[in-house]
Amino acid sequence: MTIVVLDGYTLNPGDLDWGPLQSLGDVTLYNRSRPEEVLHRCRGAEVVLTNKAVLSREVIAQLPDLRYIGVLATGYNVVDVDAARERGIVVANVPAYSTLSVAQHVFALILEHTHRVRLHADLVQYGAWSLNPDFSFSRGELIELADKTLGIVGYGTIGQAVARIGRAFGMHVLVHTKRPGEHDMSGVKPADLNVLFSTSDVVTLHCALTDETKHLVNNHRLYQMKRTALLVNTSRGGVVDETALANALNNGRIAGAALDVLSVEPPPKDHPLLTAPNCVITPHHAWATRAARRRLMTAVTDNVRAFLDGRPVNVVS
Repeated sequence: MTIVVLDGYTLNPGDLDWGPLQSLGDVTLYNRSRPEEVLHRCRGAEVVLTNKAVLSREVIAQLPDLRYIGVLATGYNVVDVDAARERGIVVANVPAYSTLSVAQHVFALILEHTHRVRLHADLVQYGAWSLNPDFSFSRGELIELADKTLGIVGYGTIGQAVARIGRAFGMHVLVHTKRPGEHDMSGVKPADLNVLFSTSDVVTLHCALTDETKHLVNNHRLYQMKRTALLVNTSRGGVVDETALANALNNGRIAGAALDVLSVEPPPKDHPLLTAPNCVITPHHAWATRAARRRLMTAVTDNVRAFLDGRPVNVVS
């Protein structure tokens, strides 16, 4: 079995073991693959594993040996699934491996906004506390989360994990989901988007990027939000109209934004959110704890093994 990994570095920068996957066949590992390299590197492969390298209809059509595409992630928009299905190629993803890590990161972002940990730690390091006449000081208001309202857009596994943490902080939790009947809604309150955006103190996004959700957060939604509210996005960058968000921050329309994803990654140096006030951006690493990456590595290998055994799992094609 010939297996090609197109872009394995973010999954395994060197602290995990490819051995279990290598035991399944002849594995060629690439840290990264540029678009113009994808077709050449995939030729002759029966199994291709990809994270962000795109497998388009045009590429798939030129790979007669390809039988299986494994996505090293939950989202699989990098694969033309329709083209794969037409060819009888199995496409599989890895759901839910990063739930706990992403939910944890959501609250790292929220707490950075409410307590300004980085700012105050820097001030201490620069000597501001040593020069202060009082035993305690702060720059700006510190915010307690208890009794604040947390609005969650999307209520899959990550949204549900975020809700549990929010409730542990004593927050009131509003949830917008298209399928409330499929979820345990105890302890949370369903809300339409108008109510959620207008009443939440924190709005956090956990929905897939689709034609319907692209720029879900736009000028209209931003102007619905409280001026004291925080927007958090750990889903996909395209769910937010980033120009509108930059304008809202520059104009003080909302209190802040905390983002782990952008529509273009890495962002260009002139991206408007890089210089917007009260905007914390992390480099799409909410998913990337070692524990989550280990689960992902195990699941990717298990997916391939299941396919080879004739019982494919996590199939999205």
